[in-house]
Amino acid sequence: MSYNSFISNPASGADSTQAQEQVKGFCSSSPNLNDVEVYDLDDYKADFSTGNPAVYVGTYAKYNCVYGCEKALFGCWLDLTKFADYDEFIAVCRYLHRDEKSPELMAQDYESFPREFYTEGFMSEREFDLIKAYSELSDDDKEAFEAYISYRGFSSSDDERIFDDFREAYMGEWKSEEDFAEHIAEECDMLHDVPENLRYYFDWSKYARDLFMCDFHFDSGHVFRCY
Repeated sequence: MSYNSFISNPASGADSTQAQEQVKGFCSSSPNLNDVEVYDLDDYKADFSTGNPAVYVGTYAKYNCVYGCEKALFGCWLDLTKFADYDEFIAVCRYLHRDEKSPELMAQDYESFPREFYTEGFMSEREFDLIKAYSELSDDDKEAFEAYISYRGFSSSDDERIFDDFREAYMGEWKSEEDFAEHIAEECDMLHDVPENLRYYFDWSKYARDLFMCDFHFDSGHVFRCY
């Protein structure tokens, strides 16, 4: 397990506080917890060969007890796609750390989802839903989506509508800006009145430069429409 990711997401700070409040609400008498029967933690453990989003769930108490503590850093990698909803996820996390009366859960590491969705101080229901929606994308769309939020940015006000925005903005994968510019020209039949023997002289690099100056964005082969 890597500890390089022990950095809170600034955009999710409010969510982290909110998440801990939600976690504290799941006590032994909570109907949310009683609705979830945990028979075997193995049913929820991550199998990294699947590439599914996962988090390593520990607690702050155990993390702070690194030396001279039998259960220091005790936790478990959980596959987030195996939970029906956030209530079930929290119930299983609390069951995992049932040796603590009121565990302050800690996501100590993560795998296979965007860094922007990760919060060490533990995820909120909003972030959980975002990760679940991300897991339903195809492998190609996952790569394109990560490029999209890398250039677009991600804030605490974003919710699942970001995936609709992504689909509206995404124009596909292209070898270069010039390659995409040629595609646009063909789609618009822009050179219809230009004789075939003169089309060779059209400057695609300058046309692409104009397109990507304001209207489109190119990132690692992926093209997005700018709004």
